[in-house]
Formats: sequence, C-alpha cells, structure tokens
Amino acid sequence: MALVTTKEMFEKSMKEGYAIGAFNVNNMEIIQGIVDAAAEANSPVILQVSSSAIKYARINYLMKMVQAAVEEHPNIPIAIHLDHGPDFETAKMCIDNGFTSVMIDGSKYDFEENVALTKKVVDYAHEHGVTVEAELGKLAGIEDDVNVAANDAMYTDPAQAEEFVKRTGCDSLAIAIGTSHGAYKFKGEAKLRFDILKEVKERIPNTPIVLHGASTVIPELVEKCNKYGGEIPGAKGVPDIMLHQASKSGVSKINVDTDLRLAMTSEIRKVLVEEPSVFDPRKYLTPARESVKKTVQHKIRDVFGSSNKA
Repeated sequence: MALVTTKEMFEKSMKEGYAIGAFNVNNMEIIQGIVDAAAEANSPVILQVSSSAIKYARINYLMKMVQAAVEEHPNIPIAIHLDHGPDFETAKMCIDNGFTSVMIDGSKYDFEENVALTKKVVDYAHEHGVTVEAELGKLAGIEDDVNVAANDAMYTDPAQAEEFVKRTGCDSLAIAIGTSHGAYKFKGEAKLRFDILKEVKERIPNTPIVLHGASTVIPELVEKCNKYGGEIPGAKGVPDIMLHQASKSGVSKINVDTDLRLAMTSEIRKVLVEEPSVFDPRKYLTPARESVKKTVQHKIRDVFGSSNKA
C-alpha cells in the first residue's frame, strides 16, 4: 500500500466512531516505534511533521524514512501530514515533496485572513490530490514554533466553524475546546468543552474534527524523567478518559507529540544514569524506541479505539 490521504481514513472513523492517532516524528527511532505499534494493532496511522522537524531532520530524509515504513508495513494505511504549516510556501513545499496531507494554521490571523490563506492552500492542495486541515480558535501553550499565551487563547465559535468550512473547502478542522500545547496543559482540574464539540459536529457533520494539544503527559513518564535528572515538575495533560470520550464524540484525529518526547527522553535518561559507561547510541536509542512503541500501542488500543481498523 502506498502512502494515503486522510480522506478515506476519516470517512471510516466517522462512520464507526473512533479516532486516528497523529503522531509527531523527528527521527528514525520515533517513526519505527510508531509504525511498528500501528502494524501490530492493525491500525491506520498518521505520521506528522512540524516545520521545525523539517528544519531539524530535512525533508528528503524524512520522506525516505516514511517510505521505508510504508514498504515494511504495506498492510496498514499511513498518511504523511504537515503539522501547523505556518504559511503557503511551507505547505506547497510539502505537497511538492510527496506529503499526502497538510495543515495550514491561520489561527493567528483574524477570521477573514484565515479564510483567505486556507482557501489558497486548499486550492493548490486539491489540484495535487492532497487533503487539507485548517484551524479555527487558538490553543494556549508552546510546541515547536507555536507559542500562544493563555490570555490569548480562544475557543472555537461553532457558527464561525460552519462558515469557515463552507468558504474554504478544507477537508478537516482543528478546533479549540480546552486542550493546549506542551507539557503544562492545566493548572487545576482538566476540563474540555464537549458542548462546543457537540455543536460544531451538528453544524458540520461531514467534516472530520481534529484535536491538537491532546497529549496525556503520562504521569509515569514525567516521574521517570524527573527521577533521572529531568526538571519538569507539575507537568499535566489531558486525561485518557477525556480523549477516549472525544474519540467517541466525533473527533477523527487526535495529535500526540509531548507523550512521545517523554517516552523517548525518560528512557534515554534512565540508561545514561544507570549505565554511565554507555556511549554507544544504540544502547539507549533501542529502549527509547521501544518506549515510544509502547506509548503508541496504549493510545491506539485504550484511548483512540483504532485497533483492527486498517
């Protein structure tokens, strides 16, 4: 099976009531951990790349590694997606280099500017058979090049969402219902606005909905990081039970980045502290890859419900 767009993935997920994990990738070990987990679970999967990941790993290297994953696991649907595309030029570059899906994030602009930018990307992408995710509303937090202060965050307006989709023709829409980027998502009790999600789905029932900033920030991984020299006290994410509810309530795509960073980093820290004589990267990257795989397996099986949906 070649790389696929998200169109068929989302049509099936909306019909059967589950979400598909979109996992951020930066290197070979993360890609292998994600795709090995998806293959064992017989699950569709989205590998997504931010513009900063492209700067780090370089687009040709990333595409070759993703193609290798497709060749190694031909029986599962795999999409390659641009996460938080900042401008038309970045989206175009990814489309021209073989991405099957792109996101254009115009949420930092006012409504009309967001519509115009998104429509421009949609027109180019659809000419090349590529699907487009857009964003309406602003999530707080920091992730790669995305940095939004809490007082600038804004929930998605369901009426605007309906107008936005009609005017842009985007294929999926990321909405803001209380999630946030990074490892520090909530100071108090976690709360998601499922009432907003419900109204958005009622207004645009045929448009797949996306949740960004949806890592659980798994407590065990935070604890392990801190035990072996990390300094991330008070990190807190979206509870699995809320993400599972979202997957059953019409969300088709759930993004995961922070949890993979924690899975990899906590295991690397553990090896380097417990075995200070180790300097062969394979000695710490192998268990790190396995930790990523276990994290993805848990998400697919216990949270998103996409096992055996390939």
